[in-house]
Amino acid sequence: MNGTEEGARGLPEWRVLIVGGASGMGKTGVGRALARRYGIPLVEVDDIVEALLAVTLPEQLPEVHFWRTHPDAAHQAPGSVVERQIAIAETLAPAVAAVVANHVDTGTPVILEGDYVLPEPAVPGGPVRAVFLHEDDEAQVAANYLRREPESGPQRHRARVSVLYGRWLAARARAAHVPVVAPRPWEDLTDRVIAAAEGTDRRLLAPRH
Repeated sequence: MNGTEEGARGLPEWRVLIVGGASGMGKTGVGRALARRYGIPLVEVDDIVEALLAVTLPEQLPEVHFWRTHPDAAHQAPGSVVERQIAIAETLAPAVAAVVANHVDTGTPVILEGDYVLPEPAVPGGPVRAVFLHEDDEAQVAANYLRREPESGPQRHRARVSVLYGRWLAARARAAHVPVVAPRPWEDLTDRVIAAAEGTDRRLLAPRH
């Protein structure tokens, strides 16, 4: 039996599972693991961004184009970079909502993963669920980047930005009654995300910061 057939045997109650959180938290890895587990597609919000960049001009969607039109802005003070990330996420929200609605309407399950996805499309117990990952240890996030991108060397500024943006996302998720999960230990992260999405074990959620 192939992986798709195995996944089809146990399709989840939800139709869209959002895996959100800042960069460097392990979203892509767990998203791929969930897609394999259920035998359903993984959609990355980065692909939505690339599609919008290809079909719009900077004056039409300045926030989405911002990193291309201001390539040095990523090196500004961490708080300023986080404000820009928030603006991009809020600008992208209608596009993400359209993807979510399409999968709900057609009944086709999907995992949706990305830095710029917000928790609000999710409703606990409904067809759209969400789990946000948050690691509050800047040294750990920097280590995650170094392991993933060793050629780039230490990225402490990027790790600081990620933790600050992650805190904002985690607070917004909790306000929307969406679970926030600590990435570590990595070994059982996929199982903990599934438990959080299904509401079966809230002891696995990340502590508040």
